[in-house]
Amino acid sequence: MFKQMGGVMAVIKSFRDLEVYKLAMRQAQKIFLVTKGFPKDERYFLGGQLRRSSRAVGAMIAEAWARRKYPTVFVNKLDEALGEANETQAWLDHALGCEYIDAKLHTELDDAWQHVGAMLHKIIQQADTFCKSASG
Repeated sequence: MFKQMGGVMAVIKSFRDLEVYKLAMRQAQKIFLVTKGFPKDERYFLGGQLRRSSRAVGAMIAEAWARRKYPTVFVNKLDEALGEANETQAWLDHALGCEYIDAKLHTELDDAWQHVGAMLHKIIQQADTFCKSASG
C-alpha cells in the first residue's frame, strides 16, 4: 500500500501511517485538553462522552486495518469510526450550547472532525485498494 507524500510515494505499513489516524489522534488529544476545563460535574459526563467518542475513532481505524483481509469487516469498522466522529461532533454541539466552549473553538474542532469523517468516507469508497494489499 502506498500513499503520495510531496510527489514521493511512501509505503503504508501500519495504521499509524494513515493520515486519518494521525489526525484523529491529534484531535482526540485536543478534546482531552479542552474537557479538562469543563465544570467539575461535566468533566465526567459530557467531557467523558467527548473523550470516549473521540478516542474510539483511532481505535476503530486500527481495528479496521487489522481486518482488511475481509473487505466487508474493514468497511464496517471504518463506518463505525465515522459514526464515532459524528458523535464527537454532536457532543461538541452540546458543549457549545452549554457554553463550555466558544463558537471559535467549536468551529475549529468541528471542522477537524468533519475532515476526519471525509477522510474515512474516502477510504471506505476505496476499500478494495486497501484490502488488496492485505490479502496478498
